[in-house]
Amino acid sequence: MANNMKTFSIVELPISPPIKYLHLRAWGSLSLLLVSLALSGCSDKGNAAKPKGKEAIPVTIATATEKAIPLQLRAIGTGEAYAVVAIKAQVGGILTGVFFREGKDVKAGELLFKIDSRPFEAVLMQAEANLAKDRAQLKQAQAKLAADLAQVKQANANSNRNSIQARQSEAESQRYASLYAKGAISKNQYEQFRSTAEAMNASTMAGNAGVESAEAAVQADLALIESAKAALNADQALIDNAKVQLTYTAILSPIDGRTGSLMVNQGNVVKANDTTPMVTINQLRPIYVNFAIPQQKLPEVRRYMQTGNLKVEAILGKDEAHPIRGKLTFIDNTVDSTTGTVKLKGTFDNTDTRLWPGQFVNVVLTLGTESKAIAIPSQAVQTGQKGQFVYVLTPDSTVEIKPVVVSRTINNEAVIETGLDPGEQVVTDGILKLVPGAKVTVNEAEEKEAK
Repeated sequence: MANNMKTFSIVELPISPPIKYLHLRAWGSLSLLLVSLALSGCSDKGNAAKPKGKEAIPVTIATATEKAIPLQLRAIGTGEAYAVVAIKAQVGGILTGVFFREGKDVKAGELLFKIDSRPFEAVLMQAEANLAKDRAQLKQAQAKLAADLAQVKQANANSNRNSIQARQSEAESQRYASLYAKGAISKNQYEQFRSTAEAMNASTMAGNAGVESAEAAVQADLALIESAKAALNADQALIDNAKVQLTYTAILSPIDGRTGSLMVNQGNVVKANDTTPMVTINQLRPIYVNFAIPQQKLPEVRRYMQTGNLKVEAILGKDEAHPIRGKLTFIDNTVDSTTGTVKLKGTFDNTDTRLWPGQFVNVVLTLGTESKAIAIPSQAVQTGQKGQFVYVLTPDSTVEIKPVVVSRTINNEAVIETGLDPGEQVVTDGILKLVPGAKVTVNEAEEKEAK
């Protein structure tokens, strides 16, 4: 270092005090410059003595593997009750009993509420009394009809007899008229037969009038009977309605399900078809799970659905090891224009009631199985300005970049659509230090294969 330093001689001249001050500052700057040059000379000499070389970068690798991988779609879903029933009173009255506890399971046909039934029982009894009265009137009308029919029969018989007698008398009258004209009988004899014929004709006309009167009475009886029958039908309708209203006083559960919050208590007066339900029942077994898929996936889902039932799995939280299994049962008939998605539903038996209405779950819809899919660990895939790529290990222990297209990611594995062949080795760890052509060394004795 001493050999590289240069010596300078400084001659001090007599100067005025201000000039002397500037001279001292120049001397200080010159001294710093000399020190810097000396250190620079030492550094250059050291670098020349020990040149810097390239070190191998430690990495972890995995092998691209060809395997059968399920073709799946993933989404966020929500539970939905299989059926929801809002229980409302169909008749008004005082609530005399509540026969369940809110938040508990109930069975179809189980008694939930009881409304005071006495007013409805009274209406039923009155309707039954009116029915009995109208039945008695119908019997009276039928009896009168029978009597009037007998009168019609008798009147017809009398009319027929009188008609025969009238014809005979008329014939006798005409014969004696001929005899009287010939002078064979007297005028008195002729007039006697003529009077008898006229009397018989008058009797025949009276008999016909009697028949018409009797037939009119029969028609009136028939009308009365029809009216009585109509009254009976009306009475029966009132009875049936009263019975229905009476059944409404006992409110039964229409489905198996779980009750929600109880909105009324015993002693309250309830209204028919009130706006607020008395309680809401949700059917939980089975149960739906709603989820949405991009509209671009709809043709694929419909195509696979034609081959059979599609499996749907609901995952609670991160519990991937214990999915709840169901099947796809519904595809909506329209695309949501605001989101570009289609609503789907999966149906689950939910025997253990792990799923709940409104609960968020992770949904996995399995369409089928891709038998020869190329898979690598998902952490091997990087994203650059030109898209996704991976670092591939070359035979000379360097790395090169290969662009890839990832079709989907499942269970921390990226399924490669294009860009890789089975057996190629990709870097999964140590990627941040890599550049194309970098020398690498594998950390593990055996390569880590993609599962």
